[in-house]
Amino acid sequence: MSPATPSSPRRQLRALLAAPGLVAAPGGYDGITARTIEQAGFACAYMTGAGVSASRGFPDFGLLTLTEMAQAAAVMAQSVGIPVIADADTGYGNELNVTRTIREYERAGLAGCHIEDQVAPKRCGHLDGKEVVSREDFIAKIRAAVAARVDPDFLIIARTDARAVIGFDEAIARANAALAAGADMAFVEAAQDMQELALIPQRVHGPCLLNIVRGGKTPDVGLDAAQAMGYRLAILPSLLIGAVVGACDEALHGLRETRKPPVSAQSVPVAERFRRWGADEWNAMRTRFRDAPQAEAKTS
Repeated sequence: MSPATPSSPRRQLRALLAAPGLVAAPGGYDGITARTIEQAGFACAYMTGAGVSASRGFPDFGLLTLTEMAQAAAVMAQSVGIPVIADADTGYGNELNVTRTIREYERAGLAGCHIEDQVAPKRCGHLDGKEVVSREDFIAKIRAAVAARVDPDFLIIARTDARAVIGFDEAIARANAALAAGADMAFVEAAQDMQELALIPQRVHGPCLLNIVRGGKTPDVGLDAAQAMGYRLAILPSLLIGAVVGACDEALHGLRETRKPPVSAQSVPVAERFRRWGADEWNAMRTRFRDAPQAEAKTS
């Protein structure tokens, strides 16, 4: 990956969102998944809190700390040249904690993040039993997030889970209040049918994010349909974690049944696997610095 200024992924994201069409951001949770998203040709990646939680052995119940999430975000952001947007859960506390969260996420190299109005500890947005804070408390967090950012290109996304708790109208009202408070984008989580899904971009006074979770509360919808509805950004948090778990189960089952590694485990040569994670760049440095003094001596 070529060096980049800290703000360049943020400018890339702003340019993507200003262009026509929908920006799709598959969800990753580590360096491997981040690189595969970039190498597959996607222009943006999303750090899924559910995936990061799972990678550390926990369900998506808000059990991870700001430090753990920021560390995972930094790994993803430093592994790729494309923008990475991250889940920042509830901001990990009140306005003071939100302020630190934005500062840590900016330092991690992220292009943006979303902060939600659930009561901590939160739950996955597609599970039952969620609780939300008051609208006043939520908007205070959004104001704090906007004030905390150093780079104005850092994207602040306001997520509301109010639909499942208080109702659709309150969720729309919170999204619009968050945009009025300075958020760059609204994220109304877990619309319950296609009609609500289509109404969100119509009733929200700004760009909208859609969370595509197969088997969740929101009806299954493709990227083209989401674009036609007017959404500007779609995140797919469960896409890779689901594929990874399925592939692991299959490979392990094959090993247990046959007592031999399955063919799929040998489909890509070891050297090629390392090449995908930057082996050529690092190998070039093995001799580069030893040869340099000789080259300098000849030119002096």
